[in-house]
Amino acid sequence: MIVCIAEKPSVARDIAEILGAKTRKEGYIEGNGYQVTWTFGHLCGLLEPHEYAPEWKAWALSHLPMIPQRFGIKVMNDSGIQKQFKVIETLMANADEVVNCGDAGQEGELIQRWVMQKAMCKCPVKRLWISSLTEEAIREGFKKLKDQSEYQHLYEAGLSRAIGDWMLGMNATRLYTLKYGKNRQVLSIGRVQTPTLALIVNRQLEIENFKPEAYWELKTVYRDTIFSATKGRFSSVEEGNNFLETVKNADFVVTDFSTKKGTESAPRLFDLTSLQVECNKKFGFSADETLKLIQILYEKKVTTYPRVDTTYLSDDMYPKIPDILKGIKDYELLTAPLLATKLPKTKKVFDNTKVTDHHAIIPTGVHPTALNENERRVFDLVARRFIANFYPECKISTTTVLGEVDKVEFKVTGKQIIDPGWRVVFEKARTDEEKEQEDDEKTLPLFEKGESGPHEPTLAEKWTSPPKPYTEATLLRAMETAGKFVDNDELRDALKENGIGRPSTRAAIIETLFKREYIRKERKNLIATTTGVDLILTIQEELLKSAELTGLWERKLRQIEKGEYEARAFLDELKEMVRTIVLNVKTDNRTLGQVMAQPVAQPAQEVCPLCGKGVILKGKTAYGCSEWKAGCNYRRPLEE
Repeated sequence: MIVCIAEKPSVARDIAEILGAKTRKEGYIEGNGYQVTWTFGHLCGLLEPHEYAPEWKAWALSHLPMIPQRFGIKVMNDSGIQKQFKVIETLMANADEVVNCGDAGQEGELIQRWVMQKAMCKCPVKRLWISSLTEEAIREGFKKLKDQSEYQHLYEAGLSRAIGDWMLGMNATRLYTLKYGKNRQVLSIGRVQTPTLALIVNRQLEIENFKPEAYWELKTVYRDTIFSATKGRFSSVEEGNNFLETVKNADFVVTDFSTKKGTESAPRLFDLTSLQVECNKKFGFSADETLKLIQILYEKKVTTYPRVDTTYLSDDMYPKIPDILKGIKDYELLTAPLLATKLPKTKKVFDNTKVTDHHAIIPTGVHPTALNENERRVFDLVARRFIANFYPECKISTTTVLGEVDKVEFKVTGKQIIDPGWRVVFEKARTDEEKEQEDDEKTLPLFEKGESGPHEPTLAEKWTSPPKPYTEATLLRAMETAGKFVDNDELRDALKENGIGRPSTRAAIIETLFKREYIRKERKNLIATTTGVDLILTIQEELLKSAELTGLWERKLRQIEKGEYEARAFLDELKEMVRTIVLNVKTDNRTLGQVMAQPVAQPAQEVCPLCGKGVILKGKTAYGCSEWKAGCNYRRPLEE
């Protein structure tokens, strides 16, 4: 008998139907030589501290650090879980072969492995690895079952993550609570949770400590077009007025008029983080809401596996694209032109080197029915993004006009869409904000080099703005890149290896911060509560709150998954770190009041995302790289 163990009852029913197992039993479905059973949530977990050593039940500084010689697992203490585990245990005891049909990711691998270990599974184990739950995908997956040993590194990475989180969370939470907790308040600390909170708190402190500075901008209106002085901002009104007086009494002369044609590619296919970002921006959905919605769409077989961090498809997907396009019948007006010709195959969409276990989130080609409003919204985003990537590029024309008034230079740029290409896919789906933004990129009138005439110059006083509070969208991006802020997709890809948390866990981390009342939401903005700020200011150990260091640990976990780093080495490093933190805090003789009275640490200088050598410095008009003399031209406006 072959026993298949799925991640939840609904998936088990789908698999059983395809395998021909029809007879329902208590906790499983049987037939055609198969018994299909299921887990739900975490049936097993790591032992609690007191289950390793009874004395660890009491919270005491003298018991820290708690580092078991060998970590163990247990079946969770819940009657429903215990009952289902007994079913699984009995089935596996009599099985000839087991097929692990768990969620095809790191956490899914860990959950199923723990259950099989606890059930003392002795028979050979195969792995079902699929990217969608359609009948075709499941049938194809069962034809290509692999030996469980091929996923050993994935399991070791998941196990290392779980043990690392246990060691750091259990020890640091007890340590800080016992040392600094007011009125027995629990100070919850986690490997990913605390650096994420630190990002929010540091941004908030930057905003609170921000001192606005006045600056002045010189602009002039010539032929109903606003030109800006190329000198940029003036730091004093006197300097600005000197330039204003200079240009008042002379005509504006056009010194150059140039037009450059170019193209814009469609936005990339979605990974989980970019989908969560888009849903937060467009609909105000939280990261957790978006994850739940795309998970439902996956289980309804209309979209592919959601917990992914790639925006590419593998080459073997190319022949399947026409059938997928035909299947999404509600978009026939958009797909018909594509199906009438040969579909393009570009590296911006298809790249085997950028795909590991799963490809980007796309429709499966199954026609969606019975979707509620929010499910439909998310599916619409996925479908349109998918369709757009097979449309021609958008052709644009960028016009730059240079002018001069008595040797003072002015400039204006404008953009015109010559051929919308992929943009037609989003025409009806554009938000008012997007339409307004595109309207701002208006076409400039025609100018001739050498023409001149009267103009109306003005000097406007403005003030520098503080950084903006995080929203869930911007926080997810910051977590993805360990706090470094980049808009360029290629640079962001390079930084993903060092992101904090995984795409599948970031939503849960943000929800944990809400539940523990470390943060709250004001409209879309994430605001750290007094408790959250106090916690970060209390933690003196940079190891616990540095997004960059946590990103390096995350990178090692990814390397373990690829077989490039030893799990034992990673855990040895974490054990040493826990010992160091415990020793440092135990020997800290300051009271909580003294800790809180310490000057607020300034956020660490941001490393340049372009060259990786310099640090980002604040200038008068923009942030720039300190390595500019060496040729690094990274800049971003102060408003960002």
